[in-house]
Amino acid sequence: MNNLKEINPENLTDNPFKLIGKDWMLITAGTKESFNTMTGAWGGLGVLWYKNICFCVIRPNRYTYEFMEKCSTYTLSFLEEQYRDILTYCGTKSGRDFNKVTETGLTPVFDDDSIYFAEARLILICKKIYFQDMIPAHFLDPAIDEFYPLKDYHRMYVGEIVRCLKR
Repeated sequence: MNNLKEINPENLTDNPFKLIGKDWMLITAGTKESFNTMTGAWGGLGVLWYKNICFCVIRPNRYTYEFMEKCSTYTLSFLEEQYRDILTYCGTKSGRDFNKVTETGLTPVFDDDSIYFAEARLILICKKIYFQDMIPAHFLDPAIDEFYPLKDYHRMYVGEIVRCLKR
C-alpha cells in the first residue's frame, strides 16, 4: 500500500471536476494524538498568488472544522472507487460519536504535521494560507441559499499544496 511517490502538482492528470465532485475526498486535520476526517465533494484546484492551491469548504457544525481551525495544515486523500463505502461512512458519521478509523479500517499515516491514509491513491498535503466565511449577501444566484436551510454557511479554506503524493 505504500507505493507513493512525490510528484509536482502541475503533473496531475486527474480531471479536478471528477476528482472532487464525483470521486470525493477525505479532508483530514489534527495531530497524531487527535484528528478527524470527513468526506468532501466541494472544492477546487488551481493557482492563486502564484501558488498551487486547493480549496475545500467545511460547515462550522462539522467536527473536522474544530481541527481545521487549530491546525496549520490539512490533507486531501483521494481513494479508489472500491472505498466508496468508507467515503460514504466518513461523510455521514461524526467523529464526535464514532471512531472513523476503527469503524472503517482506514490506516492513518502520520507525516510531520499531516495525516493522510495509506489507502489513498493521491494525497495533497496543504498549508493553510487563507480562509473566508461564506456570506449570503454575496450570493449572486439566490438559489445558492437553498443549500443552507439551517443558515450554517461554509468556511472556505485555501491551502498551498506543499506535497503531492501519488500511487
